[in-house]
Amino acid sequence: MLIDEKLDQLLKRHATLERDMAAGPDPETYVKLASEYSEIGEVVARIKELREAEKSLAGLDELLSDKSTDAEMRELAELEYPGIEENIEKLRGDIQLLLLPRDAADDRNVILEVRAGTGGSEAALFAGDLFRMYERYAAEKNWKVEVLSESEGEVGGYKEIIASISGKGVFARLKFESGVHRVQRVPETEAGGRIHTSAATVAVLPEAEDIDIEIKPEDIRIDTMRASGAGGQHVNTT
Repeated sequence: MLIDEKLDQLLKRHATLERDMAAGPDPETYVKLASEYSEIGEVVARIKELREAEKSLAGLDELLSDKSTDAEMRELAELEYPGIEENIEKLRGDIQLLLLPRDAADDRNVILEVRAGTGGSEAALFAGDLFRMYERYAAEKNWKVEVLSESEGEVGGYKEIIASISGKGVFARLKFESGVHRVQRVPETEAGGRIHTSAATVAVLPEAEDIDIEIKPEDIRIDTMRASGAGGQHVNTT
């Protein structure tokens, strides 16, 4: 099935659920409908944004292909075009992520670990850049970031930094960040202008959930042992 067909089906399903809920079904049916409606709500919102962006892009295409469009309008359209294209690309990425099968840990908070790899001081700077990127992304999502431990590099950045990130859908958004990240660039520490390759490793771990453990009195067994042998008398009196 083509992705666009899948998106259209989700839009239709969302509209059907909305209509069925408004029809006043019995409480049990309403709860089921509302649950599904809520479950697909976020991806449907993104699909609607995507469709609007695609309409805007099509309008600009029509404007630019029309020979009667005056120079000023053409210039404005050309300036607006890249931003809409970029937004469409971002929305498609968001939608693909939302359509992935859900993991049982998707709604959990995470422990984020960023460690400098090969590349010396430049790797520490790169690790710092990566962590700041995650901080900014977390701020956009209204997530809370709490640094648990850090080891700074000699010229900046981090040899290692560990943080807790909490909020809605944190693990679902960040779980694919785990792995080795590499960058090729002229380091701030390089006087000769040579390009260096640096690496940093990222680990994204779902926080363990608190669980209640009930220990029944009948499940407790206490064994009393008495030492014997040459040293037994001393053991039993100490």
